[in-house]
Amino acid sequence: MKRVLLTGAEGRIGTALRTHLADRYELHSLTLEPQDFPSHVGDIADLEQIRPAFEGMDAVVHLAAAAKVTSPWSEILPANIVGTYNVFEASRQTEVGQVVFASSNHAIGMYEVDGAPGIYELDDPRVYDERVEPRPDSLYGVSKVYGEALGRYYAEQHGLRVICLRIGSVNDDDDPTRPLELEASPSKLRTDDEKRRRTRAVCLSQRDCAELVAVALESELPWAVVYGISDNPRQMWDLASARALGYRPRDSAPE
Repeated sequence: MKRVLLTGAEGRIGTALRTHLADRYELHSLTLEPQDFPSHVGDIADLEQIRPAFEGMDAVVHLAAAAKVTSPWSEILPANIVGTYNVFEASRQTEVGQVVFASSNHAIGMYEVDGAPGIYELDDPRVYDERVEPRPDSLYGVSKVYGEALGRYYAEQHGLRVICLRIGSVNDDDDPTRPLELEASPSKLRTDDEKRRRTRAVCLSQRDCAELVAVALESELPWAVVYGISDNPRQMWDLASARALGYRPRDSAPE
């Protein structure tokens, strides 16, 4: 089995990966605090603390971050800027072959903010792929653009294979009908119906998320940015690059 380190293994997506991929990979965990499962405990803002966890790994799935879109700079800087650099640098130093970076749709979030709420309608023609100009909607989104650029640097200068996943919305309860806020511009979505329409466009089930990560881990591409949502009736992010990796979502939000 491929030995895979999950940073932020205690989080929502890390938990989903530990549930759905444990039979396909030898999973190892890096967490900020001790957990009820085996993990290397360390702060990704401290390179020396986390470097031992990378020894002997074939790949790293980097999930650890200040994850709220509204996170302030005081949290973004150590976790998403310094921490992301440390993950790539620890991977380089320990000769890990691949990093799968959990980016976010918020790297281009202003397209959605500008288009809401009409952009969620089933007949809206707007679709964005990985070639559009980055338009982050928050400091969180800025940090994800930075992580993608850093990943490309490590791919081209140090030979790491890097896949960046612009992930949609993964729910704790895996319920695609629960209305979600558009955090970067909550005033745009006033009713539960509008919020459900957004959910219909952006949700990513936990097992589809795990499958997306798995096809990224199996990829031999030196570099890629792909979007990740389920097979939803409204898709404003282009899944062509993900499908080229072999991604076949099995779930969908209800129409």
